[in-house]
Amino acid sequence: MAKLLEGRPVAEKIKQEIKIQVRNLKQAPVLASIMVGDNPCAASYVKSQEKTALELGIVYKLFQLDKNITERCLIDSILELNADKAVNGIIVQMPLPQHIDSKKIDEIIQPLKDVEGLHPENTGKLFLSRTRFASCTASAVMELLNSTGVDLYGKEAVVVGHSQIVGKPLALLLLDKFATVTVCHIGTSKAGKLEEHVKKAEVLIVAVGKAGLIKGGWIKEGSIVIDVGINKVGGKILGDVEFESAQKRAAYITPVPGGVGPLTVTMLMRNLVEAAKLQR
Repeated sequence: MAKLLEGRPVAEKIKQEIKIQVRNLKQAPVLASIMVGDNPCAASYVKSQEKTALELGIVYKLFQLDKNITERCLIDSILELNADKAVNGIIVQMPLPQHIDSKKIDEIIQPLKDVEGLHPENTGKLFLSRTRFASCTASAVMELLNSTGVDLYGKEAVVVGHSQIVGKPLALLLLDKFATVTVCHIGTSKAGKLEEHVKKAEVLIVAVGKAGLIKGGWIKEGSIVIDVGINKVGGKILGDVEFESAQKRAAYITPVPGGVGPLTVTMLMRNLVEAAKLQR
């Protein structure tokens, strides 16, 4: 039976380190959060950010904008925050309305204030193994892997999902640990090869958003399974992996909810503190 990899204990340990760093700064770091419209998921994430910021002594400023705001006006708002020396980090809550290009928005945020690590300059540094800020979710996954004490050197690591936020940065972070990395995506599935790759995984990370995509019987005995998926099914929150059957085969597995989620906001705050130090 797999040991549960719960995010909260890992997050609490990192929070204590962040508190010390915040106290060592001359001024409390400031995080500017922009929310366009009233998406329920984004609103929930904002509440979590506000709560964690207060706990860590971080100043959290929320800018609530109308869902019909033009792309130009949103860009102008970000440029103002870029120029504000009192603001150390900027995060734009997703999803954005369809009339706004999210990739363009990522490129507008000043790289040293890009605490989500999505600006091309920061993704480029990640590619060159000179990481400044990595995606919060990808960083959370790496912290959970570190908590197992397992050496990733030479391990067969399979990442299912190749998003800009999770799959792609995670593949690069795993390569930095000298894992042997395979990235699977919709093409892998359509070719009928997903099961084949998953069965080889000594380390499996799944971030697709499709409940039960990975069957428990596919899980390699003694592997580490990190399930990033969050899916609402019949009033329940389920991951992308069939949890009960996978737990019988893996050595470590994240619960959903309670695994990666509690760590993500903590990684955001860690990036903010690092941004504040770099700026000062």
